[in-house]
Amino acid sequence: MAKGPGVVIGRKGTLGTAFFIPEDYWPHDTTLWVKDFKRNDEKFIYYLLKSIPLERLDSGSANPTLNRNYAHLLKVAAPRPAVQEKISAVLSTLDAKIDVNNRINAELEALAKTIYDYWFVQFDFPDANGRPYKSSGGPMVWNDTLKREIPAGWEVRTLGTIISRAGTGLNPRDHFVLGKGNNYYVTIKNVTNGRIFLDDKCDRIDDEAMAVIDRRSQLRAGDVLFTSIEPVGVTYLIQEKPTNWNINESVFTIRPDTDMVSSEYLLMLLSSSEMKVFTRNSSAGSIHKGIRHSVLKSFALAYPGRRLVDEFSSLLRPMLQKTDNLDKQNRELTRLRDWLLPLLMNGQVRVS
Repeated sequence: MAKGPGVVIGRKGTLGTAFFIPEDYWPHDTTLWVKDFKRNDEKFIYYLLKSIPLERLDSGSANPTLNRNYAHLLKVAAPRPAVQEKISAVLSTLDAKIDVNNRINAELEALAKTIYDYWFVQFDFPDANGRPYKSSGGPMVWNDTLKREIPAGWEVRTLGTIISRAGTGLNPRDHFVLGKGNNYYVTIKNVTNGRIFLDDKCDRIDDEAMAVIDRRSQLRAGDVLFTSIEPVGVTYLIQEKPTNWNINESVFTIRPDTDMVSSEYLLMLLSSSEMKVFTRNSSAGSIHKGIRHSVLKSFALAYPGRRLVDEFSSLLRPMLQKTDNLDKQNRELTRLRDWLLPLLMNGQVRVS
């Protein structure tokens, strides 16, 4: 075990990526680690290593590996420790705010899931007296389609009957060329539950390609993205019409029928444990398992009626807007940090 704090650098997989470890840790043989900082500021060394493209030190073997002998030969310039501390304080403050925002979002997402499960899986939504419906003895009836009891007055619907549109993006093929322009081409690797990563790992497209894709995808605020191949069922709610990104053919865009359901309800339905079980059992494919529109639309659910959907949505809407705003803030903070990092390290920007 190495005594913390320390900096761990990926030798394989996350090649050249540096991580700051504030406490004791067990280093793995797929990492390099720094534990003797020679009186330099630990956080400054961490940020200094992040500013260096360490992945370029690949040993050139069949399996990309960071050779520590190459790393030892690196020549770097570092200011005196007092200046190092000021630089690391600026960058650490930005990272700390990003981390706080991520924690808040994780709690909001967990709360949203809990409310959905409580209302639409356990059927303990508030009854007319504000009490949990099923636990308070609300009448339940057996449903042969779902093979379970559902609240009296609810009906069985399929996903296809509560949405107004299901589409996809477009594959480049003969339609457009990747790698040109300043817009982002979002694939399944860029979508996580509740987030879209628009970064250097995301492919780029020009305005002409954006227009071609949009004629097919027709992305609109309120649509829910749903990844159709492994990992199947990763979701994202579009809060405002995209202006600098669009999707590929492996990402579905699903629009609610607003006479039946809201975007918030549709998001949580598509993100639910029941949907994950359904997609896992219904996906097909020899190389990459995936699900088709027609199969996804056949998913059966207990539909509560518009009144309860609206009550649920009024609870979730401010929570989802909050997570979206914090994600936007984190993107700006990340851009600022990544812009400042090399400038602070090479002395172009000084901290007073």
